[in-house]
Amino acid sequence: MSGYNGLAEVYEWLISDAKLAPAGFASSFDDVLGLLPSNARVIDCSCGTGQLAVGLAGLGMRVVATDASEAMVRRTAELSEELGASVRTVRANWHELSDHFDDDTFDMVFCVGNSLHHAEGARGRVAALKSMSRLLRRGGHLVLTSRTWELVRARGSRLDIGDRLVRRNGRDAVVVYRWDIAPNWEDEHHIEIAIAQVDTTGSVLVRSELLSSWPYRHEELEAELRRVGLRTEMSTFNLEAENYMVVASKV
Repeated sequence: MSGYNGLAEVYEWLISDAKLAPAGFASSFDDVLGLLPSNARVIDCSCGTGQLAVGLAGLGMRVVATDASEAMVRRTAELSEELGASVRTVRANWHELSDHFDDDTFDMVFCVGNSLHHAEGARGRVAALKSMSRLLRRGGHLVLTSRTWELVRARGSRLDIGDRLVRRNGRDAVVVYRWDIAPNWEDEHHIEIAIAQVDTTGSVLVRSELLSSWPYRHEELEAELRRVGLRTEMSTFNLEAENYMVVASKV
């Protein structure tokens, strides 16, 4: 699992305007939140800087936030404290979740922000999904969002440079993605993400990180969900859309 420690301090430039506020991030999942009982127990196991976890806590849920990156977990804890939200934070990758939580603990598991492709290949992906499935009570739901990797691979290796300045905390930056697309689906791919900040003097500060990636087809993800005891109840997959969401229940 890749770290994101290098991008943790500038990660807000990778979050859309609509999801930057915790309440806004949580409201983007209103449809699936309606599946939850009152006072639900939920875990965000790819929490990033905590916007979703804090937003869910603001709705009265009992929330745990985990991430493989220590820096991301720290930023989530800072955001929770800043907004007075009750969120338990734990640094753990997917394979370590069972070291911290009992099976059948949560009503809903979130794995969003296009995180699953950092699991190492099909074997690592199935292991990660199995860990998430074990945390769910029977009838509980996994909510997962993903890039449409069929589109990403079809476009090939390339450099994507943002066409506008993005303002965060009074600072402007341009976001750059460099895609290194391997010949075969099962090969390790690479994505370099750079945030080029422009300060008040006009100087440019660049923070970047090279990340490993193992993309997957939608049909592969569906099969792997079934393999770990999850049944897809809803999918927004569309070959022409950039991203999609899958909601699966534990059977």
